[in-house]
Amino acid sequence: MAKESKYDLEERLIDFAVVIPDIVDDLPATRLGNYISAQLVRSGCSPVLNYGEAQSAESRNDFIHKMKIILKELRESLISIKIIEKKNLYDQKKVLSAKDECNQLISIFVKSIETAKRNNIK
Repeated sequence: MAKESKYDLEERLIDFAVVIPDIVDDLPATRLGNYISAQLVRSGCSPVLNYGEAQSAESRNDFIHKMKIILKELRESLISIKIIEKKNLYDQKKVLSAKDECNQLISIFVKSIETAKRNNIK
């Protein structure tokens, strides 16, 4: 069962990374649109790649560090998505869906980091 959960989280991160180009490709070619696009491509696609690295962590501390990087990238993505939402730069329904998924992923990683830290103490 644990392997299935890992796979599900990896798939969710892949799906999130796949949604990002859909959003950024439709943003206006303005200074703001271009800036947010570039940032969101980096921060939105990075979590799944870092998750792959975390799966091969050399120690629990290395694992925690990589998970924290994922969390930082997800939070950065969330801010970008909120800007897109507030500026009404993309389809609101799709933005809300991406924002919701990003929030859920953030919650998962916050809990995972807390659990890993707790287990590191034992």
